Formats: sequence, structure tokens, C-alpha cells
Amino acid sequence: MVDKQRCEHWEEKDMKEMILIIRPEKLEILKDILDGFQTGGMTISSVMGCGTQRGFTGENSVNQIKGFKTTINLLPKIRVEVVVRNELVEEIITEVRDRMATNHVGDGKIFIRSIDDAVRIRTGERGEAAL
Repeated sequence: MVDKQRCEHWEEKDMKEMILIIRPEKLEILKDILDGFQTGGMTISSVMGCGTQRGFTGENSVNQIKGFKTTINLLPKIRVEVVVRNELVEEIITEVRDRMATNHVGDGKIFIRSIDDAVRIRTGERGEAAL
């Protein structure tokens, strides 16, 4: 919980964090979309997971993750995290769906969370200015 009285520059900002789990081959398209909205920056991670399709179920479905073998059927995905102004969220969702959907299971998910504040460490800028 942020103490508003102790933070003289604090004011409530209308920012959202978008977490996009996508197919690896769609990363360049997503980067192009986010650049088009001038989102500033993003964090990208290689991840493994499965959704409703429950992953690959072929004969060689044993995966090795950090040295441990698992029979959980996980697929490679890319996790992209970006913080944007609230008014951009629906436009980004629409653009992502229009340009990235294959209409097949495994296209991915978008999760959206509210962000109270952001601080640029180098300058101390806060809120949307820190993006």
C-alpha cells in the first residue's frame, strides 16, 4: 500500500500491465504492434506451458526442464510483459487478435493487471512519464 502523504509526487495513474503469452513465431509481429503504439519498453521471456490443448502428446513427450525430466506435455511459448496507458489496452488487444490469431488452439492468452505507479530509477520520474 502506497502512503500518498509521504510521496509528494504520487498521484493515481491509469496504467495497465499486459502479460501476453504467445507462439514464439509471432514475437516479431507483437513487437511491431507494440512499437506502433509507442509503448516504450517490454520484457520478454522464453517459457514453457500448456493450456486447454494440454501440450504435445507424441511418443517423445518427455521434457527436460532445468535438469529434471518431466512427462508433462509443455510447449514453448514467449511471455511478453508491457505496461501501457489504460486507453491503449483495448486497441492493443484488437490489433493482436487481428494480426496474430490463427484460429487454432495454442494462440495464447492476454492477462491484464492494474498498475498503481511506476518509477524510472535513473531520473525519479513517476507514473506514465516513467514508461
